[in-house]
Amino acid sequence: MKHLFAQNALAQIPKILTLLDRNAHSSTYGCFDRNFWHYKIIDFPSGMAQEFVWPLALAYTLEPTDLEPNPYHRQPAIAEWVEAGILYAARAAHPDGSCDDYFPFEKAAGAAAFSLLACMESYRLLDLGRSANAPAMREFFALRAGWLAGHFESGRLSNHAALIVLCLELAGRLLATNQWDTLKERRLTTLLSWQNEEGWFQEYEGADPGYHTLTIALLAQLYDLTSRPEIYAALEKAIHFASEFVHSDGSSGGEYTSRNTYNFFPHGFEIAGKWFPKALEINSRFLAGLENGLAPCYADDHIIGHHTWSYLLAHRHFIAERPAVCPRPDGRVHFKNAGIVIDRRDGTELYLALNKGGVFKFFRDGKLVASDTQVSLQVQEKKTRTAVAHLVGNYAVESSDSGVTLSGKMGWAKNKGMTTFNLMVLRLIMFCGGRLQPDLVRKLLQKLLITGKSEAPFAFRRQIRWEGGKLRVIDEVTAEDWSRVRAAGIGCSQTSIYVVMSRTFQPGQMQPWLDLTEQARGLAPGATLRVERVL
Repeated sequence: MKHLFAQNALAQIPKILTLLDRNAHSSTYGCFDRNFWHYKIIDFPSGMAQEFVWPLALAYTLEPTDLEPNPYHRQPAIAEWVEAGILYAARAAHPDGSCDDYFPFEKAAGAAAFSLLACMESYRLLDLGRSANAPAMREFFALRAGWLAGHFESGRLSNHAALIVLCLELAGRLLATNQWDTLKERRLTTLLSWQNEEGWFQEYEGADPGYHTLTIALLAQLYDLTSRPEIYAALEKAIHFASEFVHSDGSSGGEYTSRNTYNFFPHGFEIAGKWFPKALEINSRFLAGLENGLAPCYADDHIIGHHTWSYLLAHRHFIAERPAVCPRPDGRVHFKNAGIVIDRRDGTELYLALNKGGVFKFFRDGKLVASDTQVSLQVQEKKTRTAVAHLVGNYAVESSDSGVTLSGKMGWAKNKGMTTFNLMVLRLIMFCGGRLQPDLVRKLLQKLLITGKSEAPFAFRRQIRWEGGKLRVIDEVTAEDWSRVRAAGIGCSQTSIYVVMSRTFQPGQMQPWLDLTEQARGLAPGATLRVERVL
């Protein structure tokens, strides 16, 4: 079934080529940020977009077959555009080698590392060392690797940490230097210390199985280069954790995870499968979902590249001899530190987030029955705000074999949008002083948009009980004042923090909104909104 990886990835190449300025006489030739070079609606190019050279390089080298026709194979224009993309990444970089992503002078580590990895691997795949532009490209690689080696971003993002370590390893090999070895070792030690005893790696406030697959993939690439035993040990634990998170229908991820992503990066499991066959079983489960059209859509201008190159790498490293996929046994798996319970019984499967107020996905006989992101209340104050029960927090949990009860305070959704005034202020801050302290600005934005919880004046209680193979869900919300509540409901895919890779479409999200407005309207002060369902 490896052709599914190639088919899904190659389908994205026309979109990627549309994002690229392909005019060799243009001053932005090689730029993949169409909003910058074509629409001219932003004032700087996103450095992350230059990562798109890698899917093109992989498509260029992919041998066509009957199942995988490839019109991009060995097309000279593709090779020229890849080289142009690398050279534009170098021209658009800051003098220290860094680049921006979402606002000017940001100096974003993630964008710098993703694009550097893509450029170096594309340089290698297309043998651009023979190009007349090779010295300029190599100079750029050295400059950016040096910046990444000495730059430490705010927040614990394990996938970024793994990405930077891999970049430094590859840059050292490509440029025949050991100048970054000390900082590389420091970063690797830090990354491995972020791995929880349950196997997952920290992403901001907890475990995100989607980003976890990217960290696994990058570490698998690193182990393939170095054969270091401490990386193998970390991978073994990480893969055991990941093995629980491909759902029975072949889908993966969702809003019950810390960062609400549907990410799945498959290439690391194929690489690790050479020495750890259990990893192949994970991909085989995912391929079943891919065949049934259950993969999420990541075809937007900013993030289309990530999964495209990962799918093409999974195809490149695919292992034909694979272990059989066996049904997982009934029982409960409780990742206490991750705050996630997985309960399998009587042909059903429940994924439940204890640290997100009881957000869950529920499957029966390999099909999604319900995706639930808890109660949401639209509240009219000076401006409309939304109180939700799905933010990461410490909630009271009572658990037994027959079910789980969670209770706590709801929180205000982080839904601050951009206005003309806010945009002008941010530009002014970055132009005047933010360029000197971009990480301080990043840290403030993280706190505003991603981390932390501001309590709302509503208390919730959710009971989830097993009853003869059915799931009974009882929700109760109490408020001292219901008069300001304008609407109430439960959605299947609500999120309330900013995460780049979240809020993508996945077919399981085509579930109707459960409107509770009539039940909430007219409730007396101190009264309880109560909703009971059987799934």
